[in-house]
Formats: sequence, C-alpha cells, structure tokens
Amino acid sequence: MELISVIKYEGGNDVFVYKHPTEDFNLGSQLIVHESQEALFFCDGRALDLFGAGRYTIETQNIPLLRDLMKLGTGGENVFHSEVYFINMTTQMGIKWGTDSKVRLFDPASGLHIEIGASGNFNLRVNDSRKLILKIVGTESGLLQNDMLGTSAAAGKFKALVMNKVKSSLARVIKEENLNILEIDAYLDILSEKLQAIINETLDEYGLVMPEFYITSVLTPDDDPNFKRLKQQFADKTLKVREEEIRRAEAEAAQGRKIVEAQTAAQLKAVTAQGEAAATKIKAEAEAEAYKMQAFAEAEEMKAKGYTYQQETARKVGMEAMQNGITGGSGSTGGGLGDIAGLGVTLGAMGGVINMTKDALNPIMDNSAQVGAGFGSIVQGNVPQGTTAATDKWVCLKCGQSDINTNFCPNCGAPKTDSIGVGWECACGRKGITSNFCPDCGAKKPEEQKGWDCECGIKDIKSNFCPNCGKKRPAGSWDCACGEKNITSNFCPNCGKKRGE
Repeated sequence: MELISVIKYEGGNDVFVYKHPTEDFNLGSQLIVHESQEALFFCDGRALDLFGAGRYTIETQNIPLLRDLMKLGTGGENVFHSEVYFINMTTQMGIKWGTDSKVRLFDPASGLHIEIGASGNFNLRVNDSRKLILKIVGTESGLLQNDMLGTSAAAGKFKALVMNKVKSSLARVIKEENLNILEIDAYLDILSEKLQAIINETLDEYGLVMPEFYITSVLTPDDDPNFKRLKQQFADKTLKVREEEIRRAEAEAAQGRKIVEAQTAAQLKAVTAQGEAAATKIKAEAEAEAYKMQAFAEAEEMKAKGYTYQQETARKVGMEAMQNGITGGSGSTGGGLGDIAGLGVTLGAMGGVINMTKDALNPIMDNSAQVGAGFGSIVQGNVPQGTTAATDKWVCLKCGQSDINTNFCPNCGAPKTDSIGVGWECACGRKGITSNFCPDCGAKKPEEQKGWDCECGIKDIKSNFCPNCGKKRPAGSWDCACGEKNITSNFCPNCGKKRGE
C-alpha cells in the first residue's frame, strides 16, 4: 500500500471546496494548508479538527479527537480511514446576477402598477467551513463556483436563491423606503445595502457570506402606458414646484428691491432735510450776526448822538401815533388810546412815548394833559376798554412773521430785538393789531393758523421751519380743525374732512 507523506492542494480560485483524492493515509503524514485555505479532517466519516494555515504532522497529539476513534498499533505504521477537505477562503468576486422575470410594483403616490427588473453583481466567500461542507458538499469530491452559481437549473442553486430573495424583497424595500421609481438610480446604494442584509441572513445558514452586493441597474418599462403616465405626472409636479419656487424668488427679490428703494429714499430725504436745516441755520446765523453788527453800529451812533435805542424806538412810535391821530380829531382821549392799542405798541414803548413826546404833542393837541394821563394809565397796566394786554409773542419787523415765541424769527432768522409786540397783521398793511378788527379797514382778525409738530419735539409751529432744529415743514401737509396735524392726504384720517373745507 502506497503511503502518503504530504497532503496539500494547489488549484484554481474558482474552487470553493476540494476533497483530497487519497482517503486513507498513515500517521506521520504531513498536512500543508495555505494562507487562503482551511482544511477539515475526517476520520471514519466524522468531521474532526479544522486546520488553519500551516504545516501539520498527522498524529494523535495534533488530532485530539482521533485518539477516541482508533487504537494505535506498534511502529506507527498503521493505516486508518481518513479524508481531508480543503476549503478556499478567498473572496469570489464579480459574480453577475439578474432577475429572470419582471417584478410587479405598486406605486402608492400615483396608484399605478408597473413591472421592473434589476441586475448587478456580488462577491461571495466562505465564513464557516464546517457548515459549508456538512450542509452543501457532503461526500462529493468538491464544490466549484459554477456548481453554486451556474446558469443551469441543476447547477445554479445558490443563484436561484439570490434571485428569489431579490424578487421577493425589491418591491417591498422600495415601498418601505418610500423611494421614487423615477429616481431609482439615485437610490441604488440604499437598495443594494438592504437586499445584501436580507440575502446574507439565508447564506449564513450554509456558511457563506456576501461581503458586497451591488444593484447596477433597474430596468423600467418605458413602453408601458402606466409608466408613461407616471413619468408625466412626476414631470408636471416638478414643473409646478419649480414655477412656484421661481415666483417666490421673484416676489422676494421684488420685496427686497422695494425695501432698498424705500431705505434709499428715506436716507436721501434725511440728507436733504439735514442739508436744508443746516443751510437755514447758517443763513439765520449769518443774518443774525449781520443784524447784530448793524445794531451795534446804530447803538454806537445813537450813543454818539446822545440817545439810546429804546428812546429812538419810543420817538418813532410817538411820531407814528401823532401821524395816525391819537386824539381821533375830537379832543377826546378815549379814541386816541384805542388807536395806540391798535398799533400794537408795548407798554414800555408807550411809557417812553409819554416821557419823550409829551413836549412834541402839546403844541398839537389841546388836551395834552388828558393824553398824558391816558398814557400813564396804560403804563401802569390799566388797559382801556376794547384793547388787549401784551403777551410774550412778538412780530418780526423784517419779514412780517407774527406770533413768534422764540428768540429768533423762524422765517427769516431775525433776532427778537427786531420786532414789535403782540398783534396781528392785516391784509391792508397794518401791523401789530391787538384788537379783533383792523382799525384801518375794519377787517376781522383771521382765525389762528394751526401749527405743525416737528420730530424734535417742538409743537404747534406756525413757520415753515422748526425754530429748534431747522427742519422744513413737510411738503403738502395740512392741519385739520379736529386737531389732526401734518396730514398729507386730501382727507383727514380722523374725521374725514376734505382739505380746504
């Protein structure tokens, strides 16, 4: 009997399992297992030990289970019935697969039934040698790749298993993952991962595993009327969504443009208002300075001539009183005093008139003593009947602006010193009127103009510019009799009254 001294296998990579042709060999034989292999040792039909990569001497010390099955003779030359299976542990790559028939799929979004197919490739390797030999190989001489994954019905048992799992799971996975069949190519990795896990659950029972499983294409029924309807529905939906996105983007852009335009307009108005206010302020300051210099010059001139500004003002008032007829032409002092009050002369100025023009009035008026007494009563605060007492408001002599309560004229910038006392100006030219009717033409005192309120806090401004910050009155605005101010529309938002009524 031939003795086997070396047991090994070196063959093609398409072999999963190789059974060494010699079944009986004696103790002391050498077993060589390569790095990519495992070797399962059988004795008397029982699978004993599994050997990894390395060189082994077959003896009872290396095969513990063998000691229970045989009794050794003398000399170590006894032969016993044994078998060795070599298992290829490499990964078999690029194994192609494809569904042999279409898979029926129901699309819940459209309610349509369509049929699809799939194809791809996978890799396969052994992960449990004992399971593979005991459940698949048995007593056969080996197991080739074609035996597991061949095209024939008898040979391709595992390929049929793969196809069965793909066909039974493909539609379910698409539904569970809510994948759009029209965009299925974008989700091939998800489908591959899910199907790989499902197939490996079955392969594990046979000692096999798919480390990689790929779906490379999904065949869609482009000629199917239902599929065409599904594509059209999806296209219409996509177009509508895109149109809405474009309209929303355009609306947002228009809104942003309006906001920018409004902000720009507001900034321009603010800059213009600031410029106008600064120009008005500079002009007022310049005019005030010029008037101040003129006043100083006049004061120096008056000082050189021996009289003061107050005296000169009193003299002018006295002369105007004389020219307008203080006595009223009847010798009665009552009418004359009414005329003086109508002129809007301040109490201090009237006192000056008494002191400075008394001698000038005596040659003209027969009752000078009565006139002096009348003036005296005014100076003391005894205002004759029909006249009104003075207030803190003043009238600008330079431009005629009336009812001023600030130190400078808000219309022309003239200082308070260039003014007359309280009163109003008639259309006939009479100024400083304190009575309700003009003493020259009898016109009635106009209704007091309603003022406007500035953003800086000054209220009831009668002039065109704010006396505090110089801001110009809003263009086109008007004040309603109900109290609503700075109205820019044609009707009052408070009472509905029309502009001008």
